[in-house]
Amino acid sequence: MVTACSAVASLAALPRAVRAGAQVEEPLADAVRTALSAAIAERAPPQPPFDSVEARLSYLRWLGDMSERLKKRTSDHVARLEFLQTLWYESVRARHDPALMLGLVQVESNFRKYAISAAGARGYAQVMPFWARLIGDGDDSKLFRTQVNLRFGCVILRHYLELEAGDLYMALGRYNGSRGRPEYPMAVLGAKRAWEHASA
Repeated sequence: MVTACSAVASLAALPRAVRAGAQVEEPLADAVRTALSAAIAERAPPQPPFDSVEARLSYLRWLGDMSERLKKRTSDHVARLEFLQTLWYESVRARHDPALMLGLVQVESNFRKYAISAAGARGYAQVMPFWARLIGDGDDSKLFRTQVNLRFGCVILRHYLELEAGDLYMALGRYNGSRGRPEYPMAVLGAKRAWEHASA
């Protein structure tokens, strides 16, 4: 039996692997397309607002902890902080746990900004180019921009969660194009555990 720790360790041993599947292009109702387009259109930079000093300090502790953990994979300090700040902002904006999105990015691209899968998925969150046509401006080269890629990934996963009535396992399978099969959801959930942060 494979434990979550050994699954995460085996993923870490494959630094060049890209696990993206072939996300399925599905017809979207006009209302869904409009809502998804609006969700990705906002141009705000990833500067999170905080309701209290404690909330800001909690975020800064998270940022420091994640930066230290990610140092082995992304040695450039500025690039690492830009990625983490953007991932946190886009995750919270889409109502995802940042640990989940870190796990997804680890499994999808192993934190490689310019990763391209055999199916043509791009960037950190391995977004398929058809999404740029369906809900973006059609320019799939923008999927290599950190904020664009992470925003698409977060919005698409939120869309799939809504389609699956909140079932994360099924939504992850749909994200990967392997709905109903356990390998991908279990890999992401295993990786997520390695990125969880104690909010002390």
